[in-house]
Amino acid sequence: MPKTNSHENDSSASSCPPTVHLILQGKGGVGKSVIASWLAEFLITRGQPVCCIDGDPVNRSLGQYKAFPVEKLELVDASGVLQRNSYDALVDRFVGEDTVFVVDSGATAFLPFWTYIVEADVIAVLRDAGRRVYIHVPISGGEMLTDTLLGFQTIAETVNARNLVVWINEYFGPVKRDDKTFDQMQVYRAHQEKVLASVGLPHLSPDTFGENVRRMREKKLTFEEAIISEEFHLVAKQRLCMVRRAIFEQLEQTPFA
Repeated sequence: MPKTNSHENDSSASSCPPTVHLILQGKGGVGKSVIASWLAEFLITRGQPVCCIDGDPVNRSLGQYKAFPVEKLELVDASGVLQRNSYDALVDRFVGEDTVFVVDSGATAFLPFWTYIVEADVIAVLRDAGRRVYIHVPISGGEMLTDTLLGFQTIAETVNARNLVVWINEYFGPVKRDDKTFDQMQVYRAHQEKVLASVGLPHLSPDTFGENVRRMREKKLTFEEAIISEEFHLVAKQRLCMVRRAIFEQLEQTPFA
């Protein structure tokens, strides 16, 4: 995978420019909300002011995390039709508020949300307003691989900047096809200049690490909450510490850390 850009460690949270993180993927159940929660927790530990947006009209998974300031927005109606006024108002907030937004659009809202962004060249609008935009795209293994590769391709074909952050999620199985890893696949090679960074979520032993992460996800807990919770045994907490360290160390190497 591509090397991430290094960043200068700045102890002042106020020096962080207003930033928008969009977690996008057309396939449901691939870990978008979990990635959004882990990203938000990481940014908060870095002293960044974070506002989470749950735009999933069906599951509202991110909104179930009590540790974060999460707003539930109706970005599409029950039939999946775009609520344009909600989108316009959200972009106004991106420009007007000095904060870091983490947006989980949800699978149902993916196509209308991304179409809205592309049609109006919203990323250029935000960039011109001094906002940095990063698009986080989960790639999941197993049966979800084909659909998530298609989601990546859909996004990569319509972005003009190097602002994609790929999350290689092997929780459901290895991200491999014909013995090729993602960075060896044609879909990546065709768009590698647009990929800014990658974060690897390695395959976890299902009976130990995997089970602990699953329980943490089901209870909608952050790493910090689970690690101090009495519901997890000491060794389970150690495993979660190891998973958190592996993820956060990768995020530390990104420009938005």
